[in-house]
Amino acid sequence: MGNLNVAVLGPLGYAKDLGKKGTASDITFYNLKKGADTITLIEPTRYPERLAPLFYAASMADAALVVVSEITPIFGEWVLMLDEVGVEQGYIVLQNYLTPGDLAPLLQGTVLEDYEFVEEDPIVLRDRLLARAHARQSAEPATGVTGTIPIDHHFNVRGIGTVILGGVMRGGIRKHDTLKIYPGEQAITVRSIQKHDDDFDWATEGDRVGLALKNIESDDLDRGFVLSSDPAIQTRTSLEARATLVKYWPAPLTAGTVLHLGHWMQFIPVRVEAVRDDGDWRRPTLTLALEKDLVYLPGDTAVLHYLEGGKLRIAGSIELP
Repeated sequence: MGNLNVAVLGPLGYAKDLGKKGTASDITFYNLKKGADTITLIEPTRYPERLAPLFYAASMADAALVVVSEITPIFGEWVLMLDEVGVEQGYIVLQNYLTPGDLAPLLQGTVLEDYEFVEEDPIVLRDRLLARAHARQSAEPATGVTGTIPIDHHFNVRGIGTVILGGVMRGGIRKHDTLKIYPGEQAITVRSIQKHDDDFDWATEGDRVGLALKNIESDDLDRGFVLSSDPAIQTRTSLEARATLVKYWPAPLTAGTVLHLGHWMQFIPVRVEAVRDDGDWRRPTLTLALEKDLVYLPGDTAVLHYLEGGKLRIAGSIELP
């Protein structure tokens, strides 16, 4: 009796046979509901011409549905992204007479190695996803629990005011809670909470929510802003952090390289200011200068992207201090 967020990586629009189309931009949401069980399907609409939508879809996902018709650099990029983000649960649908053995060398050592191969039947897929959602616990947050919600869309609704869409990444929230918006720490009040168009008094980790907010205008928000009551939230424009580069990365990172750092719904240009590798160039300590504030919780993982990398645009990941 919970919500399951699923990144759908395959032919554009594949999710339309699994759920009802919802919000659409560079990422498109499809929704499936049966009783108290809900599925949020997320497609990276503007991918592969833009890498950010692929990161957003993966970063929001509890599980992935990967539809493979041929082995291409795009498929390789899906594997790298899901592995770097750490989407550990998923399903693989094979097309064009591909076999699990055809994919095995690319999946070995990644999270996809444990994904389940399933037949291409929308009814079967919906039932499997709903069963997994049913197994998730969605309990009212205890008194004193903090909550964190990155914003992916925001707009003004006549008669209601400012509304944001996002997912509860940590903890939980309640109606009438006071949260802060990061960066900036402006205090706002949660007027109302919706989950899949139904009104609720609370939301918990994993829930997809629409929140009506008091004391903020939609024009003052942006994708990537974070609502939180967690005192541990950090905002930084510079970082020193240990990186782990993907095994395919060809050479050491150097000072002056411009990367993009992905965390929650943030995709921020960063410049490498200094590199220290202590003899292992695949696990360097990087000093990074960020173009704008990064909002995060200590110990989170962020993904490093190199947009000029051609067929290898995912560089690795860092653990945030």
